[in-house]
Amino acid sequence: MVTHVDVGGLKVAEPLYHFIEGEALPGSGVDSATFWAGADAIIHDFGPRIRDLLARRNLLQELIDSYHRERQGAPDPAEYEQFLRGIGYLVEEPEDFQVTTAGVDTEVSSQAGPQLVVPLLNARFAVNAANARWGSLYDALYGTDAVSDAAELARGRTYNPVRGAEVVRRGRQFLDDAVPLPAGSHSRATSYAVDEQGVRVIVDGRESRLVDPSQFVGYRGSRESPTVLVFVNNGLHIELRIDRASAIGSADSAGVADIVLESAVSTIMDLEDSVTAVDVDDKILGYRNWLLLMQGTLSAVVTKNGQTFNRSMNPDRTCVSVDGEARTLHGRALLFIRQVGHLMTTNAVLDRDGEEVSEGILDALVTGLGSAHDLRGAARGTNSRTGSIYVVKPKLHGPEEVALSVELLSRVEDVLGFAPLTIKIGIMDEERRTTLNLKACIRAAADRIAFINTGFLDRTGDEIHTSTMAGPMVPKNDMRAQEWIAAYEDSNVDIGLACGLRGRAQIGKGMWAAPDNMADMLQTKIAHPLAGATCAWVPSPTAATLHAIHYHRVDVDARQRQLAGGRRATMRDLLTIPLGDPAEWPSNQRQAELDNNLQSILGYVVRWIDAGVGCSKVPDIHGVALMEDRATCRISSQHVANWLLHRVVTLEQIEQTLRRMATIVDMQNSGDPAYRAMSPDFDGLAFTAARDLVLAGLDQPSGYTEPILHRYRAARKARD
Repeated sequence: MVTHVDVGGLKVAEPLYHFIEGEALPGSGVDSATFWAGADAIIHDFGPRIRDLLARRNLLQELIDSYHRERQGAPDPAEYEQFLRGIGYLVEEPEDFQVTTAGVDTEVSSQAGPQLVVPLLNARFAVNAANARWGSLYDALYGTDAVSDAAELARGRTYNPVRGAEVVRRGRQFLDDAVPLPAGSHSRATSYAVDEQGVRVIVDGRESRLVDPSQFVGYRGSRESPTVLVFVNNGLHIELRIDRASAIGSADSAGVADIVLESAVSTIMDLEDSVTAVDVDDKILGYRNWLLLMQGTLSAVVTKNGQTFNRSMNPDRTCVSVDGEARTLHGRALLFIRQVGHLMTTNAVLDRDGEEVSEGILDALVTGLGSAHDLRGAARGTNSRTGSIYVVKPKLHGPEEVALSVELLSRVEDVLGFAPLTIKIGIMDEERRTTLNLKACIRAAADRIAFINTGFLDRTGDEIHTSTMAGPMVPKNDMRAQEWIAAYEDSNVDIGLACGLRGRAQIGKGMWAAPDNMADMLQTKIAHPLAGATCAWVPSPTAATLHAIHYHRVDVDARQRQLAGGRRATMRDLLTIPLGDPAEWPSNQRQAELDNNLQSILGYVVRWIDAGVGCSKVPDIHGVALMEDRATCRISSQHVANWLLHRVVTLEQIEQTLRRMATIVDMQNSGDPAYRAMSPDFDGLAFTAARDLVLAGLDQPSGYTEPILHRYRAARKARD
């Protein structure tokens, strides 16, 4: 039972009240009375409006469902578009305009690079992500399959000098590409020094310079014997570390001990899809971590190689230019905060009628209060050097919902005493109605937009749910080859560029979901900067360092200039429903698809419900570790629900497969002593939640998994 404190017109859960009064308000520049009065007014004003928008979502879905029930199969494109315009699902595209967002940091405006998304409730992950601004290329290559493990290159239990030599070779190859010499190779260098002209490199006994001397930023140590040389390429920095006394440097002809890359230039701290925040204690944990990040004091106890130590946030880095000027390089990623969408409510605060308040409103108020510590006082500039706050708002359906979110942020600014337009907004283009009306969505946030992206996973889940009455969807693995996907990815970039986001806001791409498959990532994820994306999501700091290589190969700003001015996708492309023909799918293929989906759901849900893990590496049916979160769960559950509706599979098949896959998931988790097996009874909370996600999937608002997952996780916590 949660005890609430009466504060003005609100009832605030006692632990949350004490957190805000004792930790968040002191030093924020906001007094208690102002905060609570403002919170009461915002909740009173916006709560009913959010409920109206959610009702609008439901009404539109009912109309679309009725349309497809009457016209099974792929609809006539012109008639379908006219129908969607008639019900207001599609709105008129605005006249051309340019966004006016101002006061953003360089990581948003001009510095393209990898982006991390991490669960904010985990302090260790949060600290590591903030510190992932810099990463060792040598470690990233040596410790992953980016370098083959075959034969003599195998990692083994102790250091493998053959593998190490291959890592050094790859590192020098990177330097030759990123900061080339006019003749010869960095691999032939025997010394590096600094003089009035810049960097002097001795290669094969001869002096050499950089092809582009402006790439040299500065050094640490002495000019004659520098310990670090700092270069820049395509806006990203590179540190060449020289230490002839180190194990690696002593065996290197030039004493190079490591190559350190500027990696995750920005990070989204997540309160949404990757966390299991189902009660007030969970929310406070996330809010506290955000507050400490904004104060620059978040730390976590880490045990590594048998040693336990405290990991804290890295300081900025310094170097000296050729002219003798001290230069500062940012030591941490620029942090965004992803709040929850409009759907969920929380009993952490009750409104004047005793009803749960919108969780998104609470997020906006409390994380905004935490961010005040970055804007004022002793912690000023810990995150943003320009005095901005960066909020990512997920699961918005169309321009009306964007407009309300913008208005909410403006009201939060008023309550917290921020200048207008301090809080910037990121719009996740992950729901179908936002994709189809993206230009209007950007127009609704034109003076504060700092981020758009494509999120293939949630976008696919919404595609399935919205059009599920039209017919059976293609198998999940065939979805990426569907016409609408390419149109969606291209349209997002084209519209963003047409609206003037270049130089003012990030245009992002989605997650690499296989964290152990770095060789494949190096081969394929270069497609994201080539697509004109200034950032793309990666699952770990190591992946960020490897993905940074792509931004050295691709000048994203130049690529955006090449792409600007065209629209590669039509509305007809975007509206193409990914329907398949079950007659083409033999029974074994249908069963394999069902196995894959249900194993994925069970493997994710059992950790969500029983262990409170919202995002983690979950082995698929073939044992390949994939990053799973609520978005992937949404796809799988909606896909099975769609096939059940259209009799591609039967209820009996689903029931039998759920039990068989639960046994496999139990085996995959057998090494975890805290794991609760789902078999042989198949009546536990986790198994029941997974089953409900499928069998009640069509009844879930927009096909979202949150209501079911939250209910069962809360029940698990109550039992434990």
